[in-house]
Amino acid sequence: MDSLELPKRIFTLGEEPFPIKSIAYHTNDSKLFSAVKDALHDDEYEDLKESRLGVFLKFKEMDFGWASRLIHYMLCFELNIKKKYELWRLVGADPVRSSLIEFEKLTGLNCEYIEHLKNLRGEVTNEMASFWEQIGVYVDVGPSSEQIIKALKRCQEWSRDDRMRLGYLAIFSGFIEGRKYSSATRASLARIVMNLEKFENYPWGRVAFKVLMDSLRAKISRSLILSMDSYKFSRCGSTMLCPNWVLIMESLTKQTVSTFAGIQGWQMTQMF
Repeated sequence: MDSLELPKRIFTLGEEPFPIKSIAYHTNDSKLFSAVKDALHDDEYEDLKESRLGVFLKFKEMDFGWASRLIHYMLCFELNIKKKYELWRLVGADPVRSSLIEFEKLTGLNCEYIEHLKNLRGEVTNEMASFWEQIGVYVDVGPSSEQIIKALKRCQEWSRDDRMRLGYLAIFSGFIEGRKYSSATRASLARIVMNLEKFENYPWGRVAFKVLMDSLRAKISRSLILSMDSYKFSRCGSTMLCPNWVLIMESLTKQTVSTFAGIQGWQMTQMF
């Protein structure tokens, strides 16, 4: 059987960009994680960890931050493909896909399709405005990791539901959005936390994956356009998932579609 004629690599062998910042540079998840664990009661923390979003806490407890350099190394083997929400890289001589399918298998997060993922409209209720005031956030923005940490330090007398809301918002801010420590999150998504059941079951896997892919694509493009001397990941949502995602990809290789048509992306499907 003839070998596949693969697309060219994005970065020429020997001319890969040098990593100047960690993929988690702008996240402060260690501090945020500690604040969550200290603030919640033992049963509350266990409930949060066993929820559908608990995978982020479980990954954090594995403490695998050392893999950032490996992520950079793997990304330097990216193939130049057409699909916006897939990455293909070479592992040895074989192409391996990173897509929403593999992301869902790895994380177990809800990755179901939902309309208006980008432009969700959340009603500002009196209860929501009161809770936002309690954590020190204007109603038209979502809380930053910095604001959440401050609120976690003074929430002991709050209701159980409000403490759980802070826990969920910490996961949203630190692990899903992955924004700079002091940057506000998206209010439309953060407001869902007022309904705890809806928040837990929202398709955060799709949100996290899109943030991750948009960030990776933007930084790869920036490296190609501006300079090959640096390869910044100044914002990379779901940074807690990146290392394990790459490390597990080889075991998923046989489950991916390693065909020329699959790599080139002739069969487009609605993703976001």
